[in-house]
Amino acid sequence: MAQYLVVAHQTAGSPELVSKVRQLAVEDPSAGFVLLVPATPVSHLLTWVEGEAREVAQRSAEAARKRMEEAGVSVSRTTVGDGSPLVAIDDELRQSSERFDVIIVSTLPLGVSKWLGLDLPRQVERKSGLPVIHVVSEEKPAEAGSSSAADTEG
Repeated sequence: MAQYLVVAHQTAGSPELVSKVRQLAVEDPSAGFVLLVPATPVSHLLTWVEGEAREVAQRSAEAARKRMEEAGVSVSRTTVGDGSPLVAIDDELRQSSERFDVIIVSTLPLGVSKWLGLDLPRQVERKSGLPVIHVVSEEKPAEAGSSSAADTEG
């Protein structure tokens, strides 16, 4: 039984990520999934979303969990982490009672994603020593109360 740490924010409920997690769950029905959403500063998001960073991250986590469960994937828990995805992942790996086998990092596409600008998937793999599955989501799922903004996040 593999334990997966799924790390995403704006792409947390994207069709690409939900499809990948569903595929892994079908391949290993006993797999476990924990969803970590870093509390990225709202000013860094691709679209403007009303609320403070932790509140926005929590809404993203809840919406993603619902989409994954609708696709037949059981998410054992969701958590909101530090605004820095690297710090959030490091905190989760140190503090969690689960032992993760794989980390899934979901980002927006190259050229749009700040996380890819930071080379996040490779940094996570080097720092954690765990395999990383990188999922590129072509677009952010629509949320109520959002509108375009110039800044981005992965």
